[in-house]
Parts: sequence; structure tokens; C-alpha cells
Amino acid sequence: MDVLIAYDIADTAGDGARRLRHVAEVCLTYGQRVQFSMFECRVSPTRLQRLIGQLEDVIDPTLDSVMIYRFPGTIARSRQRLGTEVIHELDEPWIL
Repeated sequence: MDVLIAYDIADTAGDGARRLRHVAEVCLTYGQRVQFSMFECRVSPTRLQRLIGQLEDVIDPTLDSVMIYRFPGTIARSRQRLGTEVIHELDEPWIL
């Protein structure tokens, strides 16, 4: 399934900076960054639960917010793009 993850870490200094970095690292394990605090991920239901658990371990639930949106089909079918185009789609090879 395709999911979109958006997050807001309350404090980007000190401990908040550490949480911000760790949330991004967790998300990068499962998908690709499409905005500063937004990731598109293609995961199985099991991997989604693992992703959620890892995020819960990182954030401070009294200060931070993570939103996970699930799509009935692919994100590409649901997405409308305005402005500059994203270079990569999910599952496309990356050439460095």
C-alpha cells in the first residue's frame, strides 16, 4: 500500500533536532522524501506497523505530530502536482 507521511517536530533545537533527524531517518528507510517533512512510502501492512512503531519510539507525543495517510491505490494516481516536478516516482531506479 502507498502511504504519505507528514510530520511536525515541535522544537528543532537540542532534543528536538535529534528527534527530527531520527524521524527523517526512519522514513527514509521505508520511502522517499518529497518535501522537507513529507515522505511517500510503499509498504506492506506488516512494514507499516513496524514503521508506526519506530516513529512512536522516536517522537515526543506531547510535542510532536506525525500524520500517516493511506491511499486506496497508488499515490501517483491520487497526486496532483503544481510547480516543479518531482524527479523520482516510487519504485523507479535512481541513477547517481
